[in-house]
Amino acid sequence: MDTLAEIQAAWEPSSDPLVLRRFIGDPVIGWKVAWSDRAVSFYTSIWLFAAIRWPWPLCPCSRPRLLSLLFLLPMAVDGFPHLISDLSGIERGFRANNLWLVALTGNALPPWFYAGDALGSFDFWMRLLTGLLAGWGIADLVVHSVRKGGSTQPESQTLGYLLRE
Repeated sequence: MDTLAEIQAAWEPSSDPLVLRRFIGDPVIGWKVAWSDRAVSFYTSIWLFAAIRWPWPLCPCSRPRLLSLLFLLPMAVDGFPHLISDLSGIERGFRANNLWLVALTGNALPPWFYAGDALGSFDFWMRLLTGLLAGWGIADLVVHSVRKGGSTQPESQTLGYLLRE
C-alpha cells in the first residue's frame, strides 16, 4: 500500500479526498486497486466458517441466535471510531496515529505498529479480526437457520424468526 506522501509525490500535493480520488496510479507507483482488509476478511470468512460449521451437528440446547449477531459488535466498535476519525481528513484523525494506543501500551511496540494501516499494523489486525468475528457470527446464523429448515419457510426470511430459533 502506498502512503499519502508517496501518492502526493507521484501526482499532486493535496490532502483533499475529492482530488485524490482522481489519481488512478501510474506505471512507476502502480495502479489503484479497491481493497478493504475488513471486507476481504468478512466475506471470505463467511464462506470459510460456513463450510467448517456445516458438518457439525446442531446444538441440542436452545442457544439464542442473538449470540451470533453479537459477533458483529466488534466490527462496529472498531469501525465507528474510524468513521469519526476520517471526518478530520486523510491521515489526520486520531486513528491515523493511534496515540491513545501508544499511551495505553506505554509505547512498548514499534512505531510502525501504531500508525497507518499497513500489513501488520494495529489497524490491519483489528480489521482482520473484526471481519473474521463478524463472518463467524453470520455463518453460524445462516447455517443454523438453513439446517433447521428455515430456508423453506416464508417466515424464515425475517430477523424475528432467526432470533427465536
